[in-house]
Amino acid sequence: MSIDRHLVWLRADLRVTDNTALAAACSQRNTEVACVYAITPGQWRQHDVAGVKIDFELRSLRALSKDLDQLNIPLLIIEADDFSALPKMLGELCQQHGITSVHCNSQYEVNELKRDNHVASQLTELGVTFIKHHDQCIVPPGQVLTADNRFYSVFTPFKRNWLTRPEAQNPMVCARPEKRKSHFVETNSLPTVVKGFAPHIAEKTALEWWPAGEEAALTRLAEFVENGIRFYDEHRNFPERTHDDGVSRISPYLAVGAISSRQCLNAAINYRRHHGDNKGVDQWISELAWRDFYKHVMIGWPHVCKHRPFKLETSHIPWRHDENDFKRWCEGKTGFPLVDAAMRQLQQTGWMHNRLRMVVAMFLTKDLFIDWRWGERFFMQHLIDGDLSANNGGWQWSASTGNDAAPYFRIFNPILQSERFDPNGHFIREYVPELRDIKDKSIHQPKPSLFSTYPEPMVDRRIVKDRVLGHFKNLKSLTQVDPQ
Repeated sequence: MSIDRHLVWLRADLRVTDNTALAAACSQRNTEVACVYAITPGQWRQHDVAGVKIDFELRSLRALSKDLDQLNIPLLIIEADDFSALPKMLGELCQQHGITSVHCNSQYEVNELKRDNHVASQLTELGVTFIKHHDQCIVPPGQVLTADNRFYSVFTPFKRNWLTRPEAQNPMVCARPEKRKSHFVETNSLPTVVKGFAPHIAEKTALEWWPAGEEAALTRLAEFVENGIRFYDEHRNFPERTHDDGVSRISPYLAVGAISSRQCLNAAINYRRHHGDNKGVDQWISELAWRDFYKHVMIGWPHVCKHRPFKLETSHIPWRHDENDFKRWCEGKTGFPLVDAAMRQLQQTGWMHNRLRMVVAMFLTKDLFIDWRWGERFFMQHLIDGDLSANNGGWQWSASTGNDAAPYFRIFNPILQSERFDPNGHFIREYVPELRDIKDKSIHQPKPSLFSTYPEPMVDRRIVKDRVLGHFKNLKSLTQVDPQ
């Protein structure tokens, strides 16, 4: 009797537990199972994937390989410059090893959907079954719709509906698969680097801040739930709380799939079940709902994957494209301490506190009136947790071009943000050494000094609001763009 052989194509799901595709492939004890991961440097460059994220993904992959080896599931590596070569390569791999079916977890970006369609066609021609599973979202796209069966464009009603779904009320987490009786191919050697994707942060920082793998992800989740989740609503906006469980720092693990959103939600629900209702838990669950929301938006309005604003009429906004001003923003030399500290945190750690992502994005798009797509790309090129849907959604929220965006007249004052969320200046002093000797609250708006190398503010905030309001109000008199 022939034995079925299943191949699990890994992408953004580098874990053994609660991996829907892997669980399905392993559902029959007698089947032989292997996993495959595709290295696509050219595609990564097109998508502006950060070197620090690739380094984290490769380290996570090595940890996963060890976990799979304990289950007698080999991990294979294929390499192609971009997605176009994958249908043929996967087809050849299936023929070489007698694979009867390929399982994978769905990705929802435009290019990834096209890639999967081409792979499905190729495998079907070869008589190989191609099976996709919903896994990235807690509630799959298409199951949270308005009364007239449309995707939600506003978060609050989306969340109300989302919370009523059985997947959100009782998330089912797949168990770790059982060990296979045998394996039919040896695990490939795994690369430690990919040319052109060196991380921009120090190796020591990478290892200390971001230990890789499923076990590290689950440990971080457990520590956050035990020590931080009950205070999350109070502490989440204060960047100096980064090191004491004020935030979870789980986003990089979600981005590569070393942990699932369902596992995170399940942990929060279990905490609430044992400790009662808690605003911190509710707020953290709301953040998980935001992750789902932005992926649902990407399915409902795929043009957001194509460097286009959600609100197509805002395509007419005459954004500035000043390379010198943009460079100062990138380097954290704007003369606004909280903005500069945040940008330097990104440069030094590959990550930025969520409140600060809004502050620096609002500063670039409103204070400097520079094209939000410049900032979106820079973030993707430097974030260890870079994710198209969340990053795009956040940038368009700040630029007032997106769905459920901040009203165009809402403009963060970086000085007031600093005084409110870093009141003692601890975070600023950590990342802006030029200001460490300032002991009082003038650190939020330091006066120019002959003895300081810190730059003067690069923009006069008195002109900011009038400029923004003027350009957005002018949109009403412009011809509406074709919504297609």
